[in-house]
Amino acid sequence: MNDQQNPYDPYYPQPQIIGYDAYGQPVYQQQPAQAPQQPAYDPYAGQQQTAYGYDPYAQPQAPQQPQAPQQPSYDGYGDRQGQGYAPQPSYDPYESYGGGQQWQAAEPAAPVAAAPAGVPGQRPAPEPPAPQPTRPAAPRRAEADDDRDYRTEQFSFIEEPDEDSEDVIDWLKFTESRSERREEARRRGRNRVIALVVVLVLAVVGGVGYLWSAGLLPGTGDSEQQGQAAGAGPQRRDTIVLHLHDTQGGSTSTALLVDNSTTKQGTTVLLPNALAVADSEGAATTLGKSVEEDGSSGTREALDTLLGAKIAGTWRLDTPYLENLVEYLGGIEVDTDTTVPDPQGKKGADPLVVQGEQQTLTGRAAVAYATFRASGEAEAKQLQRFGQVVNGVLRKMPSDATNATGAVEYLQQIADPSLPEKDLGASLAKLAERAKTGAYKTALLPVGQDGALAEGAGDSVVKDILGGKATALDASGVPRVSIKDGTGEDAVEAAKVVLINGGYAFVGGSKTESRAKSEVVYGDDAQKATAAEVAKTLGLPAGSVTKGKPAGTAAVTVVLGRDYEIPGAS
Repeated sequence: MNDQQNPYDPYYPQPQIIGYDAYGQPVYQQQPAQAPQQPAYDPYAGQQQTAYGYDPYAQPQAPQQPQAPQQPSYDGYGDRQGQGYAPQPSYDPYESYGGGQQWQAAEPAAPVAAAPAGVPGQRPAPEPPAPQPTRPAAPRRAEADDDRDYRTEQFSFIEEPDEDSEDVIDWLKFTESRSERREEARRRGRNRVIALVVVLVLAVVGGVGYLWSAGLLPGTGDSEQQGQAAGAGPQRRDTIVLHLHDTQGGSTSTALLVDNSTTKQGTTVLLPNALAVADSEGAATTLGKSVEEDGSSGTREALDTLLGAKIAGTWRLDTPYLENLVEYLGGIEVDTDTTVPDPQGKKGADPLVVQGEQQTLTGRAAVAYATFRASGEAEAKQLQRFGQVVNGVLRKMPSDATNATGAVEYLQQIADPSLPEKDLGASLAKLAERAKTGAYKTALLPVGQDGALAEGAGDSVVKDILGGKATALDASGVPRVSIKDGTGEDAVEAAKVVLINGGYAFVGGSKTESRAKSEVVYGDDAQKATAAEVAKTLGLPAGSVTKGKPAGTAAVTVVLGRDYEIPGAS
């Protein structure tokens, strides 16, 4: 049995670790030898124990005698020599795995406690080993040599996130996006300003153009244009005559549709049926009778002769065609001045037309309103309603010639040879443009009870609107003569017969204030001889011929006084 004490015995002083060698093995301080003691029962006592514990590959050696403690000596590699440790062989890195001998400390064997007294042959339960100091991790051999090269696979680079750097990146992104938003906002603002300026310029130019075309700018109004045109030369007008035939009542209504392209003004001139005109034979008649007896062609020529205006053609519009036209246009709006009952409705039925502003009229309502004349009402009231319907139709009529012609063709009426559908559509398109822009008006031609043109207002309408002028007819024509009766008696009919028999065209007569002497008035010096012949024909003295202003479009006007002897009077 080995006399050496077990180093793991709790009663055996433990060696003190004083360092580590180059291989990471602990270096212990040499303990002083002690007197041998009788060891306890150890079944493994036949085997040699080392300071490191049980080594199954260790060779049996003779028991060592205790020696005095010595200072440990170190070899060139930092290993201690002696102190109960087996010598460590040198390490050859190029030696094969199986060829060389490697030394390592043996694992310490579990300590065996002594058998309790009085129980021979029985092995007591082993006690837990005493806690051993924890060995630090063995340093690498490369630490002994600071000049040794390292391989890249021995290192691993870990990129740790830097919160500060991310904050800086976020701030840069924020400032960059805010700068872009500001630049984008400024760019949009500039675009809006440019667009607004363009819109304002276009609006101003368009507004000025519209006002200029409508003649509403200062210095471009109707009066200025008319004055300039009158000073520069004759104005250009396009005039057609419109006859509305009431197929139910049998009456007619006549108007002149005038488009003045010089002043850019449209006008509806209403003509009373009582207007005195000359028939085809030169005899005096009324406008209403001329429409019925002489038809469109004869009436157009009579009006042309009376008013001195060139009429391009005639548009005959019977009431059924007017109804269809209003329906085709989708109805019209009129400020009605009276309530019109439904002629086909039963007693107590709702009226066809209600009095009020901006009343929408259907085809039947438009016809009823245009032809309505209350009992005892003047003809002028019915003509004004007719003019309102005409104005409402023109406001709904297309402003281009093609579509306006299509509306006329839709009616499928018999066109007058003097005014084909294409020409009528072109004229209505021009008038419609005037009506939609507000450059349109309605005028009534005033006449006296005898049908003659009223002085002053009648002359203004004929001259300013129609461009008529009282001039002598050419050599092949018949001079036009009008009469004003100032005798205090009814001398017009007798004087008219005398003039017609004398070869003159009678263009109307009227009453005037009583006067003593008669006058024969001419306006143009070229008509002086004609005036003298008229005085001779009526039996008036030569001294009654004087220069002045004839009435209307007559070349000569005879004012009869009490000195005139009425033929056939007693």
